[in-house]
Amino acid sequence: MKKVAIFASGSGSNAENIINFFQNDTENVVKIVFCNKPNAYVLERAKRLGVPSFVFNRDEFYHSDLVLNELKRLEIDFIVLAGFMWKVPDAILEAYPNHIVNIHPALLPSYGGKGMYGMHVHEAVIAAGEKESGITIHYVNGHYDEGATIFQAKCPIIPGDTPDTLAEKVHALEYEHFPRVIKEVLEKI
Repeated sequence: MKKVAIFASGSGSNAENIINFFQNDTENVVKIVFCNKPNAYVLERAKRLGVPSFVFNRDEFYHSDLVLNELKRLEIDFIVLAGFMWKVPDAILEAYPNHIVNIHPALLPSYGGKGMYGMHVHEAVIAAGEKESGITIHYVNGHYDEGATIFQAKCPIIPGDTPDTLAEKVHALEYEHFPRVIKEVLEKI
């Protein structure tokens, strides 16, 4: 059985969707949710779904082996970033080469990089007059949103769309595709 850790920073709707998807999976299990915000709603979601959580601060993440040691202690095989806003430290990247994936709310390589997350992305896409947007699921490397693309899904942007309506379309794509693509990647490792 492959053990998955989810890293999240906020509400956790994607984390909840992934946990539910793998609930009855006989080959993969979401073992833990890691979170860098002690009041993030993802912690409530994880607790309600019976998944333990581990909260850490910036210093523990970047200047100690606390998180890496916990990943090793739990024998985690794979890491999913689901709304996690911090760059992953080199020590974790080196311990999990091509075993960390992220989802981005745009069609990379456009609208990626530092500061491009959440509504910032949707606002930039709308302001640029794009005709479509979507999601990119990609491997994580040492640079924001630059890891190899695994999967993309698109949605049209129609006249009258706002950052909010685009966010709804993109969230629908995330919920539909992210868990399935994670499973496909897990089957290959």
